[in-house]
Amino acid sequence: MSEPSDEQAAMQHYLVCGTEDCQKNGQFYCNACHQPLCEQCRDKHQKSPNTKNHEIVLYRHRKHQLPVELCQYHPTRNKELFCRECSIPICSKCSTMKEHKGHDIDDLEEIYADKYAVWQGEFSKIQKYFLPTTNSLKSDIEEDVTEIKKIMESIRTSMKAEAKTLKNLVDEVTSESIENIHTMEKSLLKMLKSQETTYDDYIAYLWKMSDEFQEYLSITNKKLLFTKTLRIQPIPETTKPVPPVFTVGRFSKNDISELLGKVNVPNTKPEKRKIQPMVAESAHMKSTEKQLEQSKEKSDMKPTLSLSSSVTKVREYRVPGVDYVYHVSADKSGRLWASDIIGNLVQTDLQGNLLQKIQTSGGYGYHTATQDGDLIYTDRNKEVIYRIRQDRKITELKKTGDWRPISIHSSRINGDILVGMYKDEEAKVTRYSKSGKEIQNIQRDNQGQELYRYPYYITENINGDICTSDFHKHSVVVVNKSGEHRFSYIGQQSGLFSYGICTDVLGHILVCDSYSKSVHLLDQDGGFLSVILSSQQGIKEPRGVCVDEENNLYVGQYCTNTLRVYKYLR
Repeated sequence: MSEPSDEQAAMQHYLVCGTEDCQKNGQFYCNACHQPLCEQCRDKHQKSPNTKNHEIVLYRHRKHQLPVELCQYHPTRNKELFCRECSIPICSKCSTMKEHKGHDIDDLEEIYADKYAVWQGEFSKIQKYFLPTTNSLKSDIEEDVTEIKKIMESIRTSMKAEAKTLKNLVDEVTSESIENIHTMEKSLLKMLKSQETTYDDYIAYLWKMSDEFQEYLSITNKKLLFTKTLRIQPIPETTKPVPPVFTVGRFSKNDISELLGKVNVPNTKPEKRKIQPMVAESAHMKSTEKQLEQSKEKSDMKPTLSLSSSVTKVREYRVPGVDYVYHVSADKSGRLWASDIIGNLVQTDLQGNLLQKIQTSGGYGYHTATQDGDLIYTDRNKEVIYRIRQDRKITELKKTGDWRPISIHSSRINGDILVGMYKDEEAKVTRYSKSGKEIQNIQRDNQGQELYRYPYYITENINGDICTSDFHKHSVVVVNKSGEHRFSYIGQQSGLFSYGICTDVLGHILVCDSYSKSVHLLDQDGGFLSVILSSQQGIKEPRGVCVDEENNLYVGQYCTNTLRVYKYLR
């Protein structure tokens, strides 16, 4: 069977059947021949005497072909077998040597395929169970943080209110005591005033008596001889006042604490957070993802999404308020945000009616819809990231300092914000939390080489890979969640002038190529699958791509504000 030419590969729109001269969709795969098959060729394959015993599965469940490794002892042969006793891969000729005589020899490709399936199953568990469950637990913690803050604020408010009440009572009691002191003082002063009057009267009496004595003592007065001696009245007795005594209150800080109450942590054992178990995990542990899918198919269950054999245009409409469509973001409300490079950013409904318009400094992939239904966009000239809430209120989320933000993406996995930025001759990708806290910077690979030059567009794949479209490097640069370089896609024989980029629910990467004026479809590991859109579908200058929650593919173009919508999954 001859391989398709470069021209044929560049124009194909789906995975082509591997049978010679067959150009139909290769949705099946022969694990023995290691080639894709269409439905008709699969039937022929199963009926042919030479191939009727071959294992044929859906393409996505294919056995990955054993990587070629030459035998060091027999350089013309590949290592295709595995010696169980020696635990080493060997070639067929090695298996006949005395060193391996009588040993259990297995097919290395079968072992590789089984191992690959197990690892793929483990990876699937991470994506489908561990990551969502852990993110759910993290969300619970965030809710607990909010609840704890609310409770503590309530306790602080109660303590302040109780202290204010006690202070008011202290003021009230003090006022009553002071008033009582005033009354006591008034009574004592009145008593002393009365005593003072008594002594004033007695002094007046003494002066009067003194005058009389003086008169009797006069020499010329003979009356003294015949008058009875005058008697002086005794001094009136009075009493000294008894002043009140202030007894100092006996209280301590602990007494006040008792009065005000205390904050105590209940002696209760903390309740463990509930971790949802994996559904049918025991069965999953005993079978690979392929076996599980095959059992579903045998039960006539509804199949999962897969690539369609053709691309169908659903609709198209003009986007008002922009000169052309360089970037598209679809939000949960079924509405769209679209922009051109000169700073016009508009929101429309699915009929193309203008809902709102924002003016910014322009650029390429500079806006993204969040899981909460907000929109986040960058202003590279102001070096600021903004958030537009559903109530249309615009708030400043983050200043990026000397770095100019040019592309942005809100993670569907955890809500993190990925931002492509540049400064002078440098470029990087920064990860922020939803609140704008800086988490990670990605700039160089393991050899210290610059990963980026000008990341026009950025997105995230279902496995956490960060995918950037770097026009100046003419490539798609993909790193894993930790920032380690995984691969770079540089296009087919004509190279790549990359623009808009997005991913879908199957992990495909879709990227616009301005050189071939088409949209390329890649698998999760950067393998070229097809040219999914080209001039045959009416695409002339693709710039922006986006896949919404209904798996519709939106394509914006240069020199027109018409947005086209396609179906390519079924």
